[in-house]
Amino acid sequence: MNKFTKVTAALTLALSLSLSMFTTAQAAPDTAVSNKQNFSTDVIYQIFTDRFSDGNAANNPTGSAFDGTCTNLRLYCGGDWQGIINKINDGYLTGMGITAIWISQPVENIYSVINYSGVNNTAYHGYWARDFKKTNPAYGTIADFNNLIAAAHAKNIKVVIDFAPNHTSPASSDQPSFAENGKLYNNGTLLGGYTNDTQNWFHHNGGTDFSTTENGIYKNLYDLADLNHNNSTIDTYMKDAIKMWLDLGIDGIRVDAVKHMPFGWQKNFMSSINNYKPVFTFGEWFLGVNEVSAENHKFANETGMSLLDFRFAQKVREVFRDNTDTMYGLKSMLEGSASDYAQVDDQVTFIDNHDMERFHNSSANKRKLEQALAFTLTSRGVPAIYYGTEQYMSGGTDPNNRARIPSFSTSSTAYNVIKKLAPLRKSNPAIAYGSTQERWINNDVLIFERKFGSSVAVVAVNRNLSSSASITGLATSLPAETYADVLGGTLNGGAITVGSGGAVNNFTLAAGAAAVWQYTTAQSTPIIGHVGPMMAKAGTTITIDGRGFGSTKGTVYFGTTAVTGSNITAWEDSQIQVKIPAVTPGLYNIKIANSAGTASNVYDNFEILTGDQVSVRFVVNNATTVPGQNVYLSGNVSEMGNWEPAKAIGPIYNQVIYSYPTWYYDVSVPAGKTIEFKFLKKNGSTVTWEGGANHSFTAPTSGTATVNVNWQP
Repeated sequence: MNKFTKVTAALTLALSLSLSMFTTAQAAPDTAVSNKQNFSTDVIYQIFTDRFSDGNAANNPTGSAFDGTCTNLRLYCGGDWQGIINKINDGYLTGMGITAIWISQPVENIYSVINYSGVNNTAYHGYWARDFKKTNPAYGTIADFNNLIAAAHAKNIKVVIDFAPNHTSPASSDQPSFAENGKLYNNGTLLGGYTNDTQNWFHHNGGTDFSTTENGIYKNLYDLADLNHNNSTIDTYMKDAIKMWLDLGIDGIRVDAVKHMPFGWQKNFMSSINNYKPVFTFGEWFLGVNEVSAENHKFANETGMSLLDFRFAQKVREVFRDNTDTMYGLKSMLEGSASDYAQVDDQVTFIDNHDMERFHNSSANKRKLEQALAFTLTSRGVPAIYYGTEQYMSGGTDPNNRARIPSFSTSSTAYNVIKKLAPLRKSNPAIAYGSTQERWINNDVLIFERKFGSSVAVVAVNRNLSSSASITGLATSLPAETYADVLGGTLNGGAITVGSGGAVNNFTLAAGAAAVWQYTTAQSTPIIGHVGPMMAKAGTTITIDGRGFGSTKGTVYFGTTAVTGSNITAWEDSQIQVKIPAVTPGLYNIKIANSAGTASNVYDNFEILTGDQVSVRFVVNNATTVPGQNVYLSGNVSEMGNWEPAKAIGPIYNQVIYSYPTWYYDVSVPAGKTIEFKFLKKNGSTVTWEGGANHSFTAPTSGTATVNVNWQP
């Protein structure tokens, strides 16, 4: 079913309605930090730590690594965790309605100043790691990080860390003295560097040309020392490192460069997190303008990790900033992505970030930015605001998009648009989890409706900055009443009057206007809004959020298997915690029935794993193919498709680590399990299995492994 028109659910509880004459039923407010798997009721604020606020000058780097004026944007400027704490405590973030912050990778980075083309560069951005188990002293100490977590949680703000397990730092294969040689440390103890890499910590296949996914995974990203995740020590190190940060209390993880690491290893990494302390995790998979990637969707749907929604961001920029597409293109993006992502509400939406030029141009009309913010904050997904966007920061590509924030004004229109709309994600479940339906459209105007049960929000945007639009024949799901604009006219919107059957009286939408009208009410029947994590083994406790569950325990269904009694560890009207039953591993639909037996909607694509996971590289030799034919892998466990060709893993690779006619792929498989497997060839609908008996292999209980077999004619 196309989830653009499918009613999804909500965690958030109803507050008051912005009406001129009407107040709806209310319920208890959402608890912001209690559920670390669910961010759809949150607004994330992305902070480049070094560029935000200098709260402790004593930890600033010295010498050529530091520029207190922030003129050379490739040097440290002084921002730190104490600066973020100060802006939490003075109300700048909470006043804007921010409920989660995403900070720069907090780990220790290299100290070298690297000269590229006559310009000095430092690791101010946090992406040149040397020790994933220590802090970057320019940001603060472990004590400072603990203070940041405490300060954020005291204000019901979640903390997301950037994490970049793809690489360490810049290195040269033939110059050991370059920078710090990509050296990796384990809590202060040197593991090894990029040259003389006798333990195979790193890949040594040259730099990627981005020509294929395989090329991007197994070759270096630029000159960064690319870690070998098929190495058991690296695998264990990364799992232990992220557990350290989870133990410090983080609420989420943004994983850098997920397109450039083995997908099977990342699924096994996510399984490790979900079995330990599951938190909302989203990755960075860059997509260009109008780029739609089936691999991108498959990654989000199958690895247990969400993604930054570049498809959303690029289209919003085209429509609102560049005028290179119309509202019909925006509608098409919403419909297409809702169909392609199994959990579209878990993808992180944004309009700019540190890898793109700023949305705003200093010579452009500010209304373009304000409209893009209004659209993003009321659309599906988890909205992320890049620091300084609320202050209309401009700037081209790296490093000009990473300047120091110029002010902390709370009077800018953009700040106040966020302030007015961000709370809706908790107060109106239609905004957090509602279906999306276009209600009125032309090239410049889009009016869309978000609907969850009986709660509704209607959003109207006229991107034409010089001409108003006459809106006639608009039909909505709003009950009959007069509704005030939630934005209070900040973007030139006004009230609307709705008659019987949801028909809206004709009105004029001003040039450059954006408005939001909403209705919330208590939910009497159960609706699931979110399940997290979406991938775990039997016995793991997962959280189901929604509305109308009631206060008395009912039943949770995994497919047709009913879970009741003590296996439901918590049951409230808006949240259920339940242990995954011991059923056959695979994909399941989840639904609930309240104590009266009334069933909810179905939440699909939940994966029950066979058990703990490890990453194994499967290699097959002498598998020759004809044009149009590719090699795949299947086996007798659900993680390998259970012998179903349609679910087989692949197409697998044959260019970098091994070359044709040898093929390989890194796969997440059950730890310690004896697995039977075979390779097969596909050419369209034609499937050719290899002959002979099934191959057999016992996966390790931890670490990684490689199994190498010959194709059986």
